[in-house]
Amino acid sequence: MTLASIRAATETTSSKFASFDVPLWAWLALVGTIVTLLVADLLLVHRKPHEITIKEAAIESTVWITLGLSFTLVMLSWHGGTAAGEYLSGYLIEKSLSVDNVFVWAVIFSFFGVPNRYQFRVLFWGIFGALVLRAIFIFAGVTLLETFDWVLYVFGGFLLVTAVRVARHKETEVHPEHNPVLRFVRRVVPSTDEYDGQKLFTRRSGRLLATPLFAVLVLVETTDVVFAVDSIPAILAVSREPFIVFASNAFAILGLRALYFLLAGMADRFRYLNIGLGAILAFVGAKMLAVEVVHLPTWLSLAVISVILTVTIVASLRAERRDARAAEPASPDASPADRADR
Repeated sequence: MTLASIRAATETTSSKFASFDVPLWAWLALVGTIVTLLVADLLLVHRKPHEITIKEAAIESTVWITLGLSFTLVMLSWHGGTAAGEYLSGYLIEKSLSVDNVFVWAVIFSFFGVPNRYQFRVLFWGIFGALVLRAIFIFAGVTLLETFDWVLYVFGGFLLVTAVRVARHKETEVHPEHNPVLRFVRRVVPSTDEYDGQKLFTRRSGRLLATPLFAVLVLVETTDVVFAVDSIPAILAVSREPFIVFASNAFAILGLRALYFLLAGMADRFRYLNIGLGAILAFVGAKMLAVEVVHLPTWLSLAVISVILTVTIVASLRAERRDARAAEPASPDASPADRADR
């Protein structure tokens, strides 16, 4: 395969993606909307630290997901079905891959013994930092694809390798005490082992010290970088338009805080999640590698991703119910047939 053939295939494929000039006002409107939502969530909804109930988390998750899905209509009315399909595909990919973030956060908070009422503030700054990092990764990724055509195949191969790793291992198996970034921060940043409300820094005997919440924030940010390395190449397989990729990322991760409080502690109920995520990564990786042979339409990619997610969730919940029934003691009055069904 020559460089010329790769370039020709890439240019042909790129022309099949949504591509349009995004005026400055559109970027300002998108960023302004995101900042407004973040500030409103912090100052209005969660102004005072408190333990978030399952009901509250469910309501907030519904609101965030509705906002994210509604932006599909904005893209549809603005630039048509292709752009809307690419946004929705990117949103679903990022949302599904980010679920692992939720379970990793649960491990981190448990390790540091972070009180529930302070977890929201850490996640707020974690999400804010993630948005900035994702923007950098997205523009860097698009620039690489436009400048070096062969990077497309590097991304594809990387996603296939990552797919196998994700499918074979549970991403929630993390060990914060072994994190090199955390060890480095603790060596260079004067810290205290005591919490001071939801403050990241506090004063002790006139010295400014980092609280354990600062260490937690560092871990949250570093784990997001790790997940972004997987998710950004995956989204670039369905869209090359930076506006679409950033918008899908932003709206997907904005609701992760509420999703965390809804799903934390439920990792065991989604036992096939790693297999489903691996399948999604394998699909988009294969799609990248096959760019010279075939270009799947956006609607088909969206359908495949949706089916994989649906099958993963349904299979996990069915297995959970089956195990729950098997764990129930059989009634002494049950017939042999009933006992066999168990």
